Amino acid sequence: MTYDDYNAFCSALPAASHVVQWGGSHVWKVGGKVFAIGGWDEGQPRFTFKVGDVAYEMLKEQPGLRPAPYLASRGLKWIQHFAEPGLSDAELRDYIRESYSIVSRGLPRKKRVELGLNNA
Repeated sequence: MTYDDYNAFCSALPAASHVVQWGGSHVWKVGGKVFAIGGWDEGQPRFTFKVGDVAYEMLKEQPGLRPAPYLASRGLKWIQHFAEPGLSDAELRDYIRESYSIVSRGLPRKKRVELGLNNA
């Protein structure tokens, strides 16, 4: 997946917003909360996303994946796709979509309603 593909995918998620921060990373948020980060490296694209406990345990030692620098060291369940073989583009989209869902569900009910995410 390229950064253009990543940004196009994330932009299609309801109420998602984009900001470039942290040294030029493409950061995607819902309700002001981060659900995906593209960047943190000049070379091969790197994508970071939030996961549940089971997915974290499954993914953290797969080739091309690792606990996300900075985030996982603070006890947060975030994975970074940083090299091949990693995930296929379809799998990566599924995990980013799930990250979006996890973060959306964590927003206060009032915020979800305000963003039109009543069923998120």
